Amino acid sequence: MTDSTITSAVIIGAGIFGVSTGVQLARRGIRVTILNDGPPANGASGRSLSWLNSARMRSEPYHRLRMAGIDRYRTLSARSPNADWLRFDGGLTWDANDASNEIEAAYCHEVSIGYDALRLSAGEVAHVAPGVDARAITPQGAIFNPGEGWVDLPALIGVLLEEFAALGGALVAKEGAARVLVENGRAVGAQTAAGNRFLADAVVLATGPAVPRMAEESGQTIGDGTPLSLLVQTKPFVHPLHAVLNTPRVAVRPAPGGTFSLDADWAADQGVKLRPDGGYDVDGSVVDALLAEAAKVMEGNPKLEVASIGVGGKPIPGDGEPVVGALKAIPGYYVAFSHSGATLGLIVGELLAYEVATGAEHPMLATFRPERFAAR
Repeated sequence: MTDSTITSAVIIGAGIFGVSTGVQLARRGIRVTILNDGPPANGASGRSLSWLNSARMRSEPYHRLRMAGIDRYRTLSARSPNADWLRFDGGLTWDANDASNEIEAAYCHEVSIGYDALRLSAGEVAHVAPGVDARAITPQGAIFNPGEGWVDLPALIGVLLEEFAALGGALVAKEGAARVLVENGRAVGAQTAAGNRFLADAVVLATGPAVPRMAEESGQTIGDGTPLSLLVQTKPFVHPLHAVLNTPRVAVRPAPGGTFSLDADWAADQGVKLRPDGGYDVDGSVVDALLAEAAKVMEGNPKLEVASIGVGGKPIPGDGEPVVGALKAIPGYYVAFSHSGATLGLIVGELLAYEVATGAEHPMLATFRPERFAAR
């Protein structure tokens, strides 16, 4: 049984937001078709650091949403205790040894909101987060957050799609890019590059960094702060590091099969260039420098080798806050666009599906409505 008059939905995008929302709608008995311009997770979800956290400072509603997101992953972890694609081994962070260091302020803030945090000196780190080269930690020390973790989004998306198919959902991934169909002022479905139309009562746009541009095609404004991103996946090797590291020069995240994922904003800024044809050029020397920075923070300073490189836009709204919910100017049209897609992946799918299916607004999404940009 469905919750409202909605009986069908089309979702554009088979990343974590699109697939999570699709599964939640299918669980409610709604007929769902997901359209993607290639294999699932071929966009931002396939090149995400996927650190599960609500560390540092942000708005209270955003923190609550992230904590709810982590809660859903804990439930999933309890149901999948042997999964190698979802772990809660904590996160360790430290800042540069200069005026930008905010470790003290960050620690005090986290303690004040009840976010599990330990302030550690370099010599204390090994006891709670093995595998770190203590020489890399700056004199101000580090923060260890025991409740943090990581997820491999392509693996999770694969698991969710198995349930989606079992519930009767359809995935269309060989017809190119899709666009939203708006007729008589209402979203009525989507059309693929192959020309096929998929009509539905509701349309969800979850195409990562392409959301603002695609919404603009229907005359809707969503602030866009999307930068380029670079994610390097290493070849497998044995190493004792299990926590996610966020350091001044590199972020390091364990991954399935003994591999590690690496990223850094400076590496994306310096090493990725957008070509006129829409493709990307990657500077190999910058990739080598990123590998060297990762080796410096890992015990034993291992030699790291590249297995794959992911490049593209990192979805970040113009004001940094999530954009989730209905485009009220166009009935039947919903969007999901946010940074921290991994942390929010399950909870956004759940809450957005609630709104699509019931027609009601969920209070946790009150400050994240798309119309805040139109009001400006």
